Amino acid sequence: MQRILRAADIDFGAIRTDLGLSEDFGAAAAAEAEVAADRCAAHRDDRTDLPLVTIDPPGSVDLDQAVHIARDGEGFVVHYAIADVAALVRPGGPLDLETRRRGQTIYFPDGNVPLHPRALSEDSGSLLPDQIRPAVLWRIAVDAAGHPTSVDVRRALVRSVARLDYEAVQADADAGRLHPSIEALPDFGELRQRLAIERGAVELGLPEQDVMRDGNGAWQLVVQPRTRADMWNSQVSLLTGMCAGQMMLDNKVGLLRTLPSATDDAVEVFRAAANALNVPWPQNVSPGAFLAGLDPQSPLTLAVMSDATTLLRGSDYLPMLGAIPDDAVTTHGGIAGVYAHVTAPLRRLADRFATETCLSLTAGRPVPDWVCDALPTLPEVMKSSSSVASKADRASLDMAEAILLADRVGETFTATVLHAARGKRPAQIFIADPAVFATCTGDPPEGHQVQVTLTAADAQAPKLLFTAET
Repeated sequence: MQRILRAADIDFGAIRTDLGLSEDFGAAAAAEAEVAADRCAAHRDDRTDLPLVTIDPPGSVDLDQAVHIARDGEGFVVHYAIADVAALVRPGGPLDLETRRRGQTIYFPDGNVPLHPRALSEDSGSLLPDQIRPAVLWRIAVDAAGHPTSVDVRRALVRSVARLDYEAVQADADAGRLHPSIEALPDFGELRQRLAIERGAVELGLPEQDVMRDGNGAWQLVVQPRTRADMWNSQVSLLTGMCAGQMMLDNKVGLLRTLPSATDDAVEVFRAAANALNVPWPQNVSPGAFLAGLDPQSPLTLAVMSDATTLLRGSDYLPMLGAIPDDAVTTHGGIAGVYAHVTAPLRRLADRFATETCLSLTAGRPVPDWVCDALPTLPEVMKSSSSVASKADRASLDMAEAILLADRVGETFTATVLHAARGKRPAQIFIADPAVFATCTGDPPEGHQVQVTLTAADAQAPKLLFTAET
């Protein structure tokens, strides 16, 4: 039986201290957030008539997005409202400068260190239900084939009518009782995913490991399965990001999110790994289509998905100010298209500037100087903050694993081998209960389920060590 500890037994504050993270924004930035007012109120459409809903993890209050999808013949009309952070943060002011230092919200099992003070990110700027909020409203018409036929983006006043979460949306979809505002979401999401696979997009389905409290406030290691509702909702964000990216690329101004396409050599190495696992891959099938067709219940699928991560390396941002270097990567290989981050400005700095660029281009106005001046600086800020976010995530998991499993040294578990041992690198395994990704000594065969013994759980390091049974 999985051991669960009370919340007081794990102190994630030490990790925040080690990473130099603090919620203290300074008096001037905090004061600005407390009185943040809509600087663009005179230029907004009133769209409080639109019954938007938010879809986020349970308990979330920093709500960046709200959606409404309507059928339009055989196509769809998508309205996507995004928190208008740029209207609440004064360019060059103390809050702007502090957020440029932070880059993004950093998440921990027991909370987060936010990009913006909570007075803004969880109140005046958040698209909370039954509250009128300033937003950037995208309207995207999609035809029966899933392609956008018209795109408009403008400032608006909006009001969300319901706060939903992925699990509830999935349950409602299964029961045929979806909220009217997203009744068309499953059909839209499935259509856009099929189109993504046809484009050559590569989507991985590795389970997401997390540390969460149960209903009694106790900690546990869990795997968060990705529901179809999660995928459907992500397709709305991806569509918006692709439209934004194309708009900026066409005008050679803005900020793209990029990822080099997998090289032919990388695809062949991945194909060889799949063949070694005896997973059939027809020669004329793209990597994305191959991955989408795998059995999600098979242990081999986990191993194949883990190998596929080698196809998605080298993500970056490309700032554009009228010219694009000939050797610049302008597309995102994982999405198989042009893409930009514009849908999470409360939690990610870059989105504020990319969104403002799109608003200017749509209105036929010059992009503001404060945006153009910031664009070249954003890739490094986002890279640095993403590194901190990754360290926070990994350190939190390592600590929780070591503490939660400290009294289970000597026990045997069933594990799926994601990678066999290679050179000095030990084998990589995944255990479903408790949910753990770890290294393992010995030479277990890749893609197989094996028995492993926990031989060490050091909360000071912290680390786990498993040994495969021979």
